[in-house]
Amino acid sequence: MARTLALAATGFVATAVAFGPARMGYGLFLPGFRETFALSTAGAGAIAGLGFLAFLLALPLTAWLGQRVGQRLPVVLGALAASAGFALVASASGTAWLASGIALAGASAGFCWAPFNDAAEAIVPEASRSGALSAVSTGTSAGVVAAAALFLFVASGAVDWRAAWGIFALAAVIAAAMALRTVPGGRAGTGMPDRPRLLRRPALPLYAAAICFGASNAVYLSFAADHLVSQGGLAGLPDRAAPAVIFLAYGSFGLLGLATGRLERVLGLPALLSAIFAAFTASLVLIALAPGAWWALLLSAGLHGAAVMTVSAALAFWSLRLFPGRGTLGMTAGLVAVAASSVAAPALAGAFAEAANLEAAFLVTAAVPLAATLGFAQRARRQRTWSLGPKRKRPRSISGAGAGSSRPAGGGGERDEFPL
Repeated sequence: MARTLALAATGFVATAVAFGPARMGYGLFLPGFRETFALSTAGAGAIAGLGFLAFLLALPLTAWLGQRVGQRLPVVLGALAASAGFALVASASGTAWLASGIALAGASAGFCWAPFNDAAEAIVPEASRSGALSAVSTGTSAGVVAAAALFLFVASGAVDWRAAWGIFALAAVIAAAMALRTVPGGRAGTGMPDRPRLLRRPALPLYAAAICFGASNAVYLSFAADHLVSQGGLAGLPDRAAPAVIFLAYGSFGLLGLATGRLERVLGLPALLSAIFAAFTASLVLIALAPGAWWALLLSAGLHGAAVMTVSAALAFWSLRLFPGRGTLGMTAGLVAVAASSVAAPALAGAFAEAANLEAAFLVTAAVPLAATLGFAQRARRQRTWSLGPKRKRPRSISGAGAGSSRPAGGGGERDEFPL
């Protein structure tokens, strides 16, 4: 139990750094960056895309390192990359240095999350894995809340934004030290899995969910704060402080991600995913149409934060079930899909906003999670029809062998969570 708690705590801190200020700090501080570095909307989107591109490029390296030296080194490298990136941003004298720092910090997300799947499989009892992995992924909430709270001091003039990014750099060093002590080293297994298996039918819904998640979240993180400020901010609050409200609500409601394992047991995976993507859709529509209304902004950010943390936890244990014994590889494959859509979506949305406006860009983006909502809702209905209908052969399961099964994922052991 002590090792489980230590690993979960380290994962919580690592993702707090890598997916808090490293991945979301740019969007939070973007209004100030635009003023300091004279960034256009398209330029801001391009820099956001660089951060997500670095995330994408780090993922295959993480899988490669995990197979050869274990899970400790990738997490430590990710935390150190975050620290170096934060330091570059803090000292940036021009757009090129800012972009370099954002990209280097963004790479940390590719290193710091997926390795905990194999680490959990190695030292956490099976019954506790969903809870431990939910705690790891929900660390993002704490990172976002901490970054938003620090931003309030920046907005009030008590702390310079460069000093804030220096504080982020120190937090990343602490994460690296924790990983050195608690994340297991050594190779996760012998030999490499059959790579083409990653593209078999049972894994395709995982990748579809990952793509929709990446596009929805990347656009929201990149432009929500900027859109709020450009529309006049919030009544009774200085414009500089308004973006912090988004990220405080985002992070606070994101703590619901800790309940993801329980929600899946009650609702089933397809119904849970449908609800998650409905929340993404609503959040994008609300930030597009009513950014200056307190109720709409808090609801938008809260829905988005809860959706991000629950889908993150779901992807973690879903991929572990699909690829037992190769959790890092399976999670990395899902994160590649997240990262690829995260690279493309902000750049496309920024270009679209230049031609039209950010309101239209958010509404167009909302079509992506809406399609996922409808698709997973249909699968949930099929699952209910199967469970209530006459007894018949059990459908294959998308989540792999599932709890309590000894069959491996792969070959005849891969199943689908709901009828396809």
